[in-house]
Amino acid sequence: MTEKKAIILLGTVIAARSTSFLFSKILLEEMGIFNLLAVRFLLAFFILSIIFYKKIIFTNFKSLLKGFSLGILFFMLMVAELTGLKTTPSSTTSLLENTAIMIVPMMECFFRRKFPDIKTLIGTLLAFTGVVLLTSNASFSLSTGELFCLLAAFLYAIYIIVIDRITSQDDPIVMGIFQIGFLGIFSLIASFIFESPILPTSELAWTHMSILIVVCTVFGLTLQPLAQKYTTSEKASIFCALNPVVAAILGVIFLNESMTVLGIIGSILILISMFIPMLNINSQSRLNVMKNSVNTRINSKK
Repeated sequence: MTEKKAIILLGTVIAARSTSFLFSKILLEEMGIFNLLAVRFLLAFFILSIIFYKKIIFTNFKSLLKGFSLGILFFMLMVAELTGLKTTPSSTTSLLENTAIMIVPMMECFFRRKFPDIKTLIGTLLAFTGVVLLTSNASFSLSTGELFCLLAAFLYAIYIIVIDRITSQDDPIVMGIFQIGFLGIFSLIASFIFESPILPTSELAWTHMSILIVVCTVFGLTLQPLAQKYTTSEKASIFCALNPVVAAILGVIFLNESMTVLGIIGSILILISMFIPMLNINSQSRLNVMKNSVNTRINSKK
């Protein structure tokens, strides 16, 4: 897979996952946090096990261990996200969690001791500016719920960086599947300890759960490690900005919310920022072609 295709896939994956804010918010009205996570991720793992049974049967212990590590990290992230979402509007949750846009480049600067390339930096700043404009009418005061959302942002940034580090040699789809399975197991154990486990009781609730399972989990979370294998964590973080865009659009469609002029401008800036990494790729590709052409001519003259 080329980096350009990986970036397109990553944008699609994150956009799919962003719908989870709406449906999780609705399901939390009748289910506990761990209960919802257990049903969602265990059923998703069951579906994925059927589709990719050959990959799972012949997996190695190293991939299993990496999936276990990702499962622990994403379990903490999802608990923080849903805890914040339980008492915080979905638009505010999306805004705060996706401050990971700025956290990832800063953490990468610290760990790698170098600044990101100029186009990644421009894309990040455009995306962050777009998020601020998009949510300019949102209000929050750093209550307990908002603090959990910020914790989710920090964990999401770590999650993006960890995926960038561990998917280079092993099958990312296998790691994504086991990540989901372990997350479901951890959630089920926590549900029995802290809650009274139940299944959704209405047809509408099962519809919402099905969307969470198929769209947000089977498609969204499983393919994110695959997409990130072919790009950098800094570029991946830019696509976090898609979350509040999709959340705002869903709010307009399903919750009768309105989008301001600043919100529209912010959405446009975010969409522009999506293309910055691809422009970087194209420029680099042309540069490589020119270098190869020059080298070929030099060698031919020799």
